[in-house]
Amino acid sequence: MTVLVFVDTNVLVYARDASEPDKQPQAAGWLEQLWRQQSGRLSTQVLNEYYITVTSKLRPGMTDAAARRDVRNLMRWRPLPLTGTIVERAWSLQDRHSLSYWDALIVGAAQVAGCEILLSECLQHGQQLDGVTVVNPFVQAPKAD
Repeated sequence: MTVLVFVDTNVLVYARDASEPDKQPQAAGWLEQLWRQQSGRLSTQVLNEYYITVTSKLRPGMTDAAARRDVRNLMRWRPLPLTGTIVERAWSLQDRHSLSYWDALIVGAAQVAGCEILLSECLQHGQQLDGVTVVNPFVQAPKAD
């Protein structure tokens, strides 16, 4: 059985960030494996953050057209929209685990998507958050197929 992996914005951004020569190949390796296994998941929040970051904050940034191609491609991962269920879960996670609201939305979406793993460097590697395990892609490489 394939384990579903929720991908946080920072992993997508690092895969495109030429100014991060150590992190870029690691992030790209994770994404390649998730594409092969068809196990990557994300939310519309992640896609929106990704688009803004790669077009406005990266130096050099991506063109709007290139970033839009990426987002359209990532839509195949069935991104979860922000729903009342995710917001309620985020508030609960925020209160119980002292997460920022934005991080709690990511974890809540990962839960709703049925993911066992949250791929992110923003939270503590190995942290257990109500059935979701945080994996820092720059600490742990993807497992071989």
